Amino acid sequence: MRVLLSGYDSRGGVEPLVGLAAVLRKAGAEVRVCAPPDEEFAARSAEVGVRFTPVGFSVRALMTGTVAPSPADVPRRGEALIAEQLDLVAGEAEGCDVVLGTGLLPSVAGAASVAELLGVRYVYASYQSISLPSPHHRPMERPLHPLPADLTDDRALWEFDDRAANALFRAGLNTHRAAHGLPPVESVRDLGFTGRPWLASDPILDPWPESADRAVVQTGAWIVPDERRLPEGLEAFLDAGDPPVYVGFGSSAMRSSQGLAQVVVAAVRAQGRRAVLARGWADLAAVDGAEDCFVVGEANHQALFRRVAAAVHHGGAGTTTTAAFAGAPQVLVPQLGDQPHFAARVAALGIGAHHDGPVPTFESLSAALKIALAPETAERAAEVAAEVRADGAATAARMLLDG
Repeated sequence: MRVLLSGYDSRGGVEPLVGLAAVLRKAGAEVRVCAPPDEEFAARSAEVGVRFTPVGFSVRALMTGTVAPSPADVPRRGEALIAEQLDLVAGEAEGCDVVLGTGLLPSVAGAASVAELLGVRYVYASYQSISLPSPHHRPMERPLHPLPADLTDDRALWEFDDRAANALFRAGLNTHRAAHGLPPVESVRDLGFTGRPWLASDPILDPWPESADRAVVQTGAWIVPDERRLPEGLEAFLDAGDPPVYVGFGSSAMRSSQGLAQVVVAAVRAQGRRAVLARGWADLAAVDGAEDCFVVGEANHQALFRRVAAAVHHGGAGTTTTAAFAGAPQVLVPQLGDQPHFAARVAALGIGAHHDGPVPTFESLSAALKIALAPETAERAAEVAAEVRADGAATAARMLLDG
């Protein structure tokens, strides 16, 4: 069986896609991954022996450029993603039996159009519940279309979201569909999400309401055991003292500065802890030559998070799930998208703290760390870790292969 996995997303969205690809390949399927051209995505695909095709523009360049992306560019960028799906990804999907799409809406609408063009099955998967329409939560705001302040009913807000998505992407989508002989669509969101989306998140961390009036299949998060060894220098640092506090903001929109590094290191030291700083796309760096800080680049988070006293991060679905799976207390400093949702869930579960605001200060981060490093938080994190499902990728792979 041949499977194409298409995901335009940041590192936290591509990593589980590569994990699913590894499980599918082990089950005997031929798998192809189409994702942004960032070098770490290609490297991770190569590590699991999966064919990788770069699609679209670099996510890292968008997130870390000197000039932040303009909301006015969203329709143009969305149309470009749709075009690449129908031109480039369609070629990669030739001979495939199923296409799975994740990530940004124009990308998944394009992937759905590819499946339609080739006459094969299409599946959409979301890594978090709040992007799926439900009367139990509000939609996230789309660029250029803030949610009306006078609209409070969640169903009405989702209807507004559908219109906003169409205003942003429908014209470009239908233009490229017509060029390939496909009929126009009324709803970009309905095309991309389908009537039966998959929810690739953990039921403990991110439950889908049983009373929701939408057919959602929750597979569990796509966690695949990471067998990579930690860098030798990091192993030695971990062995040399008490468990440190990890600080890293992954591929989030947080922009680093020397001031940010000084704040996080000072707050960690104030708790009597050492620090592991992950460079990430925020490019965190050491503030001095002291031996109580270690700066790391690429590393196995599953292994690292089992050896830290707490993990401070941006709150993306992937990092939050990995920390919860490892039993690490967390401090979430959400920036955008689904990150405030996961920060609220971590606080509600008692496995960490929801940092107040997107920019940490010494005082605010110190207060959050006190919660995360409390003995009762560590006990609760261990309890939740035992409940987090580890079979989500296997479940999704089986569903893809069984049809």
